[in-house]
Amino acid sequence: MALFSKLAPSFVSAFGLQAVLALVFVPQANEKFYDLGGSIGFASTTFVSLYYPHLKAKYWDRVPNSTLPSITYFAPRQILMNAAIIAWSSRLGAFLFSRAIKAGGDSRFDEVKHKPAAFTGFWMAQATWVLLVGLPVYMVNTLPPANHPKLGPLDYFSVALWASSWLFEIVADHQKASWRRRKEDKEHDDKFITQGLWALSRHPNYVGEVGVWTGMWLLSGGSLLSPFFPKAAWLMAGASPLLTWFLLTRVSGVPPLERAGDKKFGGDPKWQEYKRAVPVFWPWSKAESDKTE
Repeated sequence: MALFSKLAPSFVSAFGLQAVLALVFVPQANEKFYDLGGSIGFASTTFVSLYYPHLKAKYWDRVPNSTLPSITYFAPRQILMNAAIIAWSSRLGAFLFSRAIKAGGDSRFDEVKHKPAAFTGFWMAQATWVLLVGLPVYMVNTLPPANHPKLGPLDYFSVALWASSWLFEIVADHQKASWRRRKEDKEHDDKFITQGLWALSRHPNYVGEVGVWTGMWLLSGGSLLSPFFPKAAWLMAGASPLLTWFLLTRVSGVPPLERAGDKKFGGDPKWQEYKRAVPVFWPWSKAESDKTE
């Protein structure tokens, strides 16, 4: 119960912000700021999870001489994980927001944004996503800096996995955006992208996303497996990569994009060949055209 009480500020932050955003944008039927709201949610909840004890001492308890410490006050593991989640959320939020503005909206919400109750549900679902996916970071932030173990070989591997996965995601997004610009400039007439990382996986950006959160979860292990946490804490934090994988491969990522591709290009032999030759998700898996992996 002590762990859950320490996570309460993160819960309030995640759901509180999305509730405010829903109050603003649901009446407007405005979905352009949805992804940006998620990005800000990760950043604000990370800040609250890290600084809540100091904020409480300074502004609520009015403890004399209490201050907000600099980032260097915290343990190396906390610094790495907090820097990683801020970098990831800032880049992804900016990328998705600029795409939504350029496109004049987000086609995912064409119908639901006109249904206030359902649209509000999407904002609350985003709050749940922010809370559960960021869980390894928020949990690590509840432990005082002095109690964190030193970084070891698994931690360095975790950082390498996170960094390489993030780079994989960034490169995939850049290649897709570049392909779209060149198509708009009539430099090619390809119907869908098949070059670069998109020749290894039909959804390489999502592969990178799963790798990012697997790396974060592994990096949290050094602290969450310590005596300061319940025995199941690290397994609970595993909800982060598992939920990411599940949502992307079974719910909101791969399935609708594959259906859209089949609807647009189902009769094109090049699309059928692409599906036969390139795996739907993991680059090392066997290509299968009829299901996600």
